[in-house]
Amino acid sequence: MIHMIEAVTDRLEGSPRQLRRFWSDEFKLEAVEEACRPGVNISAIARRIGITPSQLYRWRRDLVNESAPEPSASAESQPGSVIAISSAIEIVIGDIVVRAGADTDEAHLRRVIRAVRSA
Repeated sequence: MIHMIEAVTDRLEGSPRQLRRFWSDEFKLEAVEEACRPGVNISAIARRIGITPSQLYRWRRDLVNESAPEPSASAESQPGSVIAISSAIEIVIGDIVVRAGADTDEAHLRRVIRAVRSA
C-alpha cells in the first residue's frame, strides 16, 4: 500500500512559530561588557538575559573585531592581543592581563607593557 504525502510550503498547523528576535546595539554592548569581566560565567549571563551562550560569544567576537585597532608599521611588535571594548582596554601578554581605561596615555601604557615583559 502506498501513501501519498503532499508538501505544503506554508507553516504546518500546530508547529511552533519562532519569531526572530532583534537586540539593540546597547543591549549587546552591555551584555558583552558583563561577559568580559574576570571570573564571570558566560552561560549564566546568557541564561539570565534569555540567549544562548554561543550567541553571547558571537556578539563578543563581533564587537572585539569591530573595535580592534588596525596594525600599523610604526607600532611595536608585541606578542599578545589587544582588546578594546567601550572605554576599557585589555592587553593579554602570556598569562598576564593589563587593563586600562581607553583614555590612558599611550606612552604610559608602553611603559607598563615593558615592565610586564621584563618581570
